[in-house]
Amino acid sequence: MYIVQIASECAPVIKAGGLGDVVYGLSRELEIRGNSVEIILPKYDCMRYDHIWGWHDAYVDLLVPWYGGTVHCSVYCGWVHGRLCFFIEPHSQDNFFNRGVYYGCSDDNMRFAFFSKAALEFLQKSNKRPDVIHCHDWQTGLIPVMLFENYKYDMGLQRVCYTIHNFKHQGIGGVETLWATGLNRPEYFFTPDRLQDDFNPFVLNFMKGGIVYSNFVTTVSPNHAWEARHTEIGYGLGHTLHMHQDKFRGVLNGIDYDIWNPEVDRYLPAPYSPSTIEEKTQSKKALRERLLLQDNDKPIICFIGRLDEQKGVHLVHHAIYYVLEQGAQFVLLGSATEAGINTHFQHEKQVLNDNPDVHLELGFNEELSHLIYAGADMIIVPSNYEPCGLTQMIGLKYGTVPIVRGVGGLVNTVFDRDYDETHLPEQRNGYVFYQTDHQAIEFAIDRALGLYFNAPDEFRQLVLQGMSYDYSWNYPGKEYLEIYELIRHKAV
Repeated sequence: MYIVQIASECAPVIKAGGLGDVVYGLSRELEIRGNSVEIILPKYDCMRYDHIWGWHDAYVDLLVPWYGGTVHCSVYCGWVHGRLCFFIEPHSQDNFFNRGVYYGCSDDNMRFAFFSKAALEFLQKSNKRPDVIHCHDWQTGLIPVMLFENYKYDMGLQRVCYTIHNFKHQGIGGVETLWATGLNRPEYFFTPDRLQDDFNPFVLNFMKGGIVYSNFVTTVSPNHAWEARHTEIGYGLGHTLHMHQDKFRGVLNGIDYDIWNPEVDRYLPAPYSPSTIEEKTQSKKALRERLLLQDNDKPIICFIGRLDEQKGVHLVHHAIYYVLEQGAQFVLLGSATEAGINTHFQHEKQVLNDNPDVHLELGFNEELSHLIYAGADMIIVPSNYEPCGLTQMIGLKYGTVPIVRGVGGLVNTVFDRDYDETHLPEQRNGYVFYQTDHQAIEFAIDRALGLYFNAPDEFRQLVLQGMSYDYSWNYPGKEYLEIYELIRHKAV
């Protein structure tokens, strides 16, 4: 099968979050399964060019219709760790992708509306006719809209799978979006069953357009799919998803075990596996040496991730002090997305600076994250919402017991040792709490530490049960291929 992925990120060349990891990991898995995969991306000035091999011109003079004229673009091609990627560079005074950032500009909606238009023009004019076009998040929500309304006679019956990674950011535009992209006809698109936003009738919703016009819609875990339809996590798109429920499904993301695997991890002092789990103690010792923690018999609980409201930052803060009170050590690696949160944790870092049982590393360090995953005994993921979550899956692979809040993909990957009724005792792999108050996370931490201190053999068994789970791209890759086959053969 010939598949084209269109996205705003692909790790490691363009990565702002988990989206980049998914685009790369899924593409790699699809190729392993014998499919031909190409990826279309914007050419940002700030992307990691050092991760691209064989850079060359792919299409020199791509003229993209925009408003009443055209924008001249160049399309470049190269391989990103084996994946064939095309990078679109517009030459216009708007300077769409020469901003020094991937996101966060006041005209992001028009930047990615243009990218979507340019990607379709490139496919059309280069005579690429993939079996499936797979688009990601609001940035490409207009692609299935334009494909059906403007390109179906030129492109034929191209099938579109549309994956939503985060419902919070949906992409909003006005009538100018229609004029710019050539969709035009505001009276046609400003209707509840097409692109009109369900809460503001004067704006268009890119993500809603992607849902309405694509052949299939996925989000990144089965439980998050339910949440998006039935709770506030859908951020207003619940009704639209309900209307299109027959083509909506949650597919759990995977992680790349070539990168996140203690058996081959080059950042660890010694590799280990379930059969050599004792070697994990070398990573624990190395972590303590690197972070100047006291070398003792205490367990280490860690947090790795963004410090923001989504990740349950108030519970992270409370957990630091509670863990220390219970006779354990705490390691944090994370960067704040808001100035106020950053200032707060900088203050906490100063307060705790002389405590030999805690280290707060504010920022992100890929190499250090590997050592923390391997050196810690437990990892907390107290998210307010979590579409899929990767840290808990990585923690399981590294034998680091997850303590998670029961939301989103966390529910689909972590099964409470004491209370899960849907899995046998030998299938359980961590601890789950559901409320957002201090008592809830305290109780989960107490249960984990109680097992660690009072029943070390049982804790070791829980570690091994977690390591036995396969959260690679193997199963998601198979499921996406089934979806592709379904929409390829489904009548229009």
